[in-house]
Amino acid sequence: MTPVQPLFINSAANPTLRELRRLAHDSSAYRKQGRVWLEGEHLCEAAVRRGVRAALALYSQTAWDSFGIGWAAHADKNLVTTDALFAGLSGLESPGHMAFVLDLPAPATIAPGQACVVLDRVQDAGNVGAILRSAGAFGFHQVLSIKGSAALWSPKVLRAGMGAHFGLSLIESLDASVLDDLTVPLIVTSSHEGEYLHKQTLPWPCAWVLGHEGQGVDPQIAQRASLAVRIAQPGGEESLNVACAAAICLHASASTRVASC
Repeated sequence: MTPVQPLFINSAANPTLRELRRLAHDSSAYRKQGRVWLEGEHLCEAAVRRGVRAALALYSQTAWDSFGIGWAAHADKNLVTTDALFAGLSGLESPGHMAFVLDLPAPATIAPGQACVVLDRVQDAGNVGAILRSAGAFGFHQVLSIKGSAALWSPKVLRAGMGAHFGLSLIESLDASVLDDLTVPLIVTSSHEGEYLHKQTLPWPCAWVLGHEGQGVDPQIAQRASLAVRIAQPGGEESLNVACAAAICLHASASTRVASC
């Protein structure tokens, strides 16, 4: 088999590197470029496990020399640059030494009867990524993101999601009115109102609505809900981080589903 011959780039002025730097640092650049930046072996491996193929792979010289040839078959095009240039375009404090560039998936179509998670202006990228991980783990494979939420395919959300993106149907920048088209019951969470989660028989499938970190679920969305729940907090804290609350709620749904099988 003929060894893969990558293209070497040694100039910071190279237009490809300049575009990749924007993709790595600008949370909305993926929408303009139609491409997604994945940095680091873990994220790239998660994509490969899901059968995703990279349009382009970029390696630092050190990474290419030590393990790059083993990754080359997973990308249509392989680029190598100096360690210093890779570090300059990296979005991480400790550069990941390799990255994939993927074509942005085509927008999915909402499945009205499918279990889903609704993000209502959840703005922190770490929270959004963690919620996506919980959604995938507990069987909520559709995620609907209302306008004002963090960009789902931004580098920070991708890192926090740790590969969950590739097993989910993600639809973002939605108007809240699309919730009227869902045929599954909506459940909203609250710090102080509603029935205790552990006392509920939860419907399946359903749509869990998770609200803004400070303001919670928008009142107009809450009016659409079939059920409002709160999580018992005997320790006395005022509220839970939204990603923590999401994990508890989605696990509760998964447990109810498993128990009924």
